[in-house]
Amino acid sequence: MTDSSEPPTCDAADGQPHQRVPLLALFRVGGLDDEDRTRLHATGAHAAESGTPLHEVIDAHLRAQCQASRPAAGPEAPVTPAHVVRLVRDVAVALTEGYESAHRAAIRREKETRHAFIDELLRGPGDLGRMAEQAHRIGFQLTGPHRVAVARAKTPFTAVEPGTRYVNEAMSARRYELGCLVTAKDGLLVCVAGGSGPAACEAFAEAVTRSAVRHPLIAVSRPRPGANGVVRSFREALETLELADRLALPRRVIHAADLLVFQVLGRDRAAITDLVATVLGGLEQARGGPGPLLRTLTAYFDSGCAHTVTARRLGLSVRAVTYRLARIRTLTGYDPALPDERYTLQTAALGARLLNWPSRPLQPVD
Repeated sequence: MTDSSEPPTCDAADGQPHQRVPLLALFRVGGLDDEDRTRLHATGAHAAESGTPLHEVIDAHLRAQCQASRPAAGPEAPVTPAHVVRLVRDVAVALTEGYESAHRAAIRREKETRHAFIDELLRGPGDLGRMAEQAHRIGFQLTGPHRVAVARAKTPFTAVEPGTRYVNEAMSARRYELGCLVTAKDGLLVCVAGGSGPAACEAFAEAVTRSAVRHPLIAVSRPRPGANGVVRSFREALETLELADRLALPRRVIHAADLLVFQVLGRDRAAITDLVATVLGGLEQARGGPGPLLRTLTAYFDSGCAHTVTARRLGLSVRAVTYRLARIRTLTGYDPALPDERYTLQTAALGARLLNWPSRPLQPVD
């Protein structure tokens, strides 16, 4: 920036000095022309790129202009206060426009850099050295553990969607030492948080829930180390979303750790299909199909095998629950009251939820 004691010059975007025209001369030629505005616009842009505060740019420029402007004797028309105000306004506006234009361009470049970095990170890191450099530039800790949270809503998330902007602003207002990145990807909103703690992902889930999006569902992965761990955590969060759909879970926030048993069961589809068919297949002989008895069995296990709690959850009498459990024992050959047989029944019931049986017929798997 030019000091007020130096000759009044202006550094343009090309780095070349330009002689400022004294204010009185500008008054006499009719004010700023296109060349003056271009020069001032470049000055403001250069100040923004160098990190100089805008008020300092305007103050220094007007001080230099005032020193360069000296009343001269002659027949020229006098300068009125209106002329002064108008010209000062034009100078300030031109400087501000250049400054803000450069500032907006810098913000756009940073957003594009962050988006490209997250997209590459979620696909799988290529050049780790280059990615580490990019991570440092945007303030993200690439080493160490990371969690990934994925949100889905009735309306797909996009970069310009109001819910996306709300969550981005809410997360930007918080400061996370290891970094936190949020981006819209394939209609989902993804949060990559550094560290093994759940605080950032919990804040992300809270922000999504408070936003204007309808019917949000958020899945949170377990922490995993390194850049490759981000990819695995992202895939786990996607799988958790899918499982939550298939199980029709009522909660808005689902942690992958809570569904580990379903993930284990789902890895061997042939075995779990065979288990459901073998253990629960007899329920198809019940009047009204297997649905009512299977719902009773699930509620019984969810209630800690308490008849009273099960009856309250299902809106039945305790006698009706006892009768249904007896029918289950008769049709399956497994007694829910016996610990060993209860475990087999409960595992089969979990498998039925995973396979969406009996709504969807069992498909033989070779």
